[in-house]
Amino acid sequence: MKNSIPKIAFFGSSLFSVIVLDKLKEAGFVPTRIVTAPDRPKGRKLVLTPTEAKVWAEKNSIPVLTPEKLDDTFCEALRATECDLFIVASYGKIIPQKVLDIPLHKTLNVHPSLLPYLRGATPLETAILEDVSETGVTIMRMDAEMDHGPIVAQEKIHIANWPLSAEALGRLLGAVGGILLSKVIPQWMSGKAKEVEQDHNKATFTRKIKKEDGLIDLTGDARKNYLKFHAHKDWPTSYFFTEVAGKNIRVIITDADYTDNKFIIKKVTPEGKKEILYSEFLKNTQKK
Repeated sequence: MKNSIPKIAFFGSSLFSVIVLDKLKEAGFVPTRIVTAPDRPKGRKLVLTPTEAKVWAEKNSIPVLTPEKLDDTFCEALRATECDLFIVASYGKIIPQKVLDIPLHKTLNVHPSLLPYLRGATPLETAILEDVSETGVTIMRMDAEMDHGPIVAQEKIHIANWPLSAEALGRLLGAVGGILLSKVIPQWMSGKAKEVEQDHNKATFTRKIKKEDGLIDLTGDARKNYLKFHAHKDWPTSYFFTEVAGKNIRVIITDADYTDNKFIIKKVTPEGKKEILYSEFLKNTQKK
């Protein structure tokens, strides 16, 4: 194994996963299997849509597994691949210990935060909401608990052009994580990488984002509103409700700025309408 490329099964679903995969490919570590979530209905027309990781796998001619459940049948399919190592990056499901332990060299995870901080499903969005411009990526060996395993490597970065949207932050940290992982893999496979237990007393946790989390209180804290706008720019978007012609409508904020401690809305998309300047929207509503 010392002088050969390991056989890797990669668990991932989102854009973050794809960025990590791109960096692994550049370094010569192309997975032999991709494990991702099944196709799901998406958009207003509920078109059955594959994950971004599945699209990447098909583009690169890599076999894909899309299990609904990580059961015994799935475990047998994974064992048949005879992979040396599993890698997980934004897969979206809890992976049981019986799966993590299948490969001889266990399972490594790429997590977009400096663990033990920001464990859980939404580290990107939570970093933005909490105004954490100094963040980074952790490579850890996974165990059965969420983001709990020992740290193998970390890279801290300071983001000068802050805040970013969750997508932009994911692209940045995905690239950092993929490059870091590519450096770790040879050390890990040769047994030279060292593990460091996390300080579990310092752990902080994120929560899943709901559609209603995008609601903006226009009379609230300006900085928090600006951070919320960036954190929720991709989903669920930031919005407020206002009355127009006797009807309460949802108005999505599509562009905004933060100047002189003020949250400045620049463009909006009113319910059922096209995007317009916020100043024009205000003029139109005042006329009515």
